[in-house]
Amino acid sequence: MPRFDGTGPAGYGPMTGRGFGPCAQGFGFRRFQRWLPQDELTELELAEKELTAELEAVRQRKQDLKGQK
Repeated sequence: MPRFDGTGPAGYGPMTGRGFGPCAQGFGFRRFQRWLPQDELTELELAEKELTAELEAVRQRKQDLKGQK
């Protein structure tokens, strides 16, 4: 958030950017929530699944591009 005022990029509100700011590292508005270890574990497992799927998509795209040569 450019001015750290909660408006997000271009004033559209939170969670509208590309995830490059301090909120991406967990220092945003979520820091005030109380996390139970179970909740954090569930959140981390979900993030792991999403990242694994994204990595697989990147690998597939690389293979597609190599096949075009």
